[in-house]
Order: sequence, then C-alpha cells, then structure tokens
Amino acid sequence: MASSSKAVATIALLLSLNIVFFTTVSANHYVPCPPPPKTPKHPPTPPAAATCPKDTLKLGVCANLLNDLVHLVVGTPPKTPCCSLIEGLVDLEAAVCLCTALKANVLGINLNVPISLSLLLNYCGKGVPAGFQCA
Repeated sequence: MASSSKAVATIALLLSLNIVFFTTVSANHYVPCPPPPKTPKHPPTPPAAATCPKDTLKLGVCANLLNDLVHLVVGTPPKTPCCSLIEGLVDLEAAVCLCTALKANVLGINLNVPISLSLLLNYCGKGVPAGFQCA
C-alpha cells in the first residue's frame, strides 16, 4: 500500500502542477485583438489649385520684354518692370500668373504659350515647376 499511496501522491502532485502551469500560461498569454482601422469620415480634399496673387492685367508690361527676347534684340533687355512684378512669387505662382496673362492674350501678341512662358520665367530667374502645364 505504500507504493500505491506514493503513486496517488505523485499523480496528485503532477495534476496540481499541471493545473498551475496551464492557469499561468493561459493568464499570461492573453493577446487582445488589434482595434479595427479608422476610416476617414470625409474623403481627403485635393490641394487647392494655385492662383495668381497679382493683377494679371499689370503683366501686360511683359509684352515688351517678351518681344525683345523673341526677336533677339541686340543687348540685354531690361528685367524691370516685368520681372519685378513676379519677383516675390514662388515659381508656381509666377508660372500661373504669366500663363494666365499669355492665355488671355494680355500681352497682345500671338505666340507659342509653353515656350514663351518658359522664356519669360527663365529670364526673370524663375523656373517652370515640374509637371506644370499652361492649359
């Protein structure tokens, strides 16, 4: 009987350890589900289109500069007053202003708009922004 009581004690000990082990593992292994992704209530708004902060009619003074640049006048054409009008603008704003003036034919001459725009912007120290199209 001594061996049978030892066997019962061993089984009781193993069952007790088993219960403690599984309880500990179950309690520490709890991983909550991640929260569902948040969906925006409103679709994202596209960036606002660039506008010209200057009076486009004033850019008519660029006609003389463009005429001199296109017809290869001897010497360097004066940068004022045309370049001074777009001096404080970033490239995109300057491009929009001159594009608007060219499309409205404020300058009073028929020309190739993309080439004229690039010519004026480059002469005034500005650049045509990447992907910008004067349409």
